[in-house]
Amino acid sequence: MVTCYAASRAGVLVAHDVADAEDTAADPTAELTFESDSVECLDAGADSPDRVFCGTFDAGLHRSVDGGETWARVGADTLATSVTSVTVSPHDPDVVYAGTEPSGVYRSADGGTTWKELHELTALPSASEWAFPPRPDTHHVRWIEVDPGNPDHLYVAVEAGALIQTRDGGETWEERAPSTRRDTHTMAIHPDAPDRVRAAAGDGYAESDDSGETWSFPQAGLRHRYCWSVAVDPGDPGHVLLSAAASARRAHTPDAAASYLYRRRDPTVSGAGAGDADDRWERLDDSGVPTGEGVLRATLAPGVGDGELFALTDRGLFRTTTGGDAFERVAVDWPEAFRGTTTRGLAVVRTAE
Repeated sequence: MVTCYAASRAGVLVAHDVADAEDTAADPTAELTFESDSVECLDAGADSPDRVFCGTFDAGLHRSVDGGETWARVGADTLATSVTSVTVSPHDPDVVYAGTEPSGVYRSADGGTTWKELHELTALPSASEWAFPPRPDTHHVRWIEVDPGNPDHLYVAVEAGALIQTRDGGETWEERAPSTRRDTHTMAIHPDAPDRVRAAAGDGYAESDDSGETWSFPQAGLRHRYCWSVAVDPGDPGHVLLSAAASARRAHTPDAAASYLYRRRDPTVSGAGAGDADDRWERLDDSGVPTGEGVLRATLAPGVGDGELFALTDRGLFRTTTGGDAFERVAVDWPEAFRGTTTRGLAVVRTAE
């Protein structure tokens, strides 16, 4: 079975007993276990599925060690009150990274109990140019991605202004590469292709095939360039799902929302035969996930089996086992508080068999 931790600006919904790709007889249930109007981020690790982290804008970082039943604040003496990103390392579930506003990156080596700041991040020359437009004179870490091939290699997206890296666990930081996007929101790396990095940014989609040294921008077929969330099919490192809109307002504002779902198969790394791969973006308007006018942008996450991906919107949680050909709504009661609020994170973990 699978557990989905689904974060909205309104709180965290824990969906239990969601069927995995090999079990379609599940009877899922869901419970709103963390209620807050300032949720910013969420993550859980595959190797410690009952431990989940939720960051808030005004109340710090919270942790559950019992699958979301109870929560407690952690890092209050070290972390800022605004925790805007959190990532559990795929190499070690006890290693957790948190990003904050103002921009800072912190590391825990004991599952979130104690934290240490990775200094020098804001000493980079470009730091004077970082700014989050709705709140002048500040910026924050929107995303932290750990290289699945190297535990000391981190990608850090500062909103807005930089995608930067460290290759020594945060001892030193590299200045942003000239070719990177400046407004990266989320990233995804498949463990079978660790050099291929995907980035969804406010200034468009980007990908690197050399671990972030250089970047390209395949946009063919992508009509909406404000990109929010990206996920890669667990069974195919070249099969990518992307949520996008025409602008930030169209992505995040309920009375102006119009968002869309795209997918693309990269023939250079796809598991498909060369004749089956198409490197143009395909818009998924009739796949089972609500899109278009009135729909806020989706948060995406890979599942645990080949072809399994999840999409979270204010309308519900949706699952495909066919790489996006068809989604079905996960049959759980949907909190009224989630309607008209932006989703903030989605973690999918295998739990009891």
